[in-house]
Amino acid sequence: MSAALRTHRGGCHCGRVRFEVDAPAVIAALDCNCTICRMSGYLHLIVPATRFRLLAGADALSEYTFNTGVAKHRFCSHCGIKSFYVPRSNPGGFDVNVRCLDPASIERIDVGVFDDARRDESEAAIAHLSIEELKD
Repeated sequence: MSAALRTHRGGCHCGRVRFEVDAPAVIAALDCNCTICRMSGYLHLIVPATRFRLLAGADALSEYTFNTGVAKHRFCSHCGIKSFYVPRSNPGGFDVNVRCLDPASIERIDVGVFDDARRDESEAAIAHLSIEELKD
């Protein structure tokens, strides 16, 4: 792993759902233009399950699936915010919404684009990032 990890904390709007995630201080995030990401303003940070911890709010989470049913979109049933989910691209990990992280631990956010209309090309372009980021 090239960058040292730090613990970032975050959660939903009402505060019922709280979590922490181990990631670099400079976060490499992806902005996807698929329908659900575009409509919700989601900014992606995918991590292995070992680097994600749900601290509070498991009882407040609801789940939504569509299309292939692989992705498990989890959101707070009180305020409606999806602060993390299980992604289709990495069902063994978690995808955290960078916009739901507390800003104090973030040094910088570098945003790349993921074009869902050209999914194969986009996945190939970020494959090296995903492999490195997902190593424990």
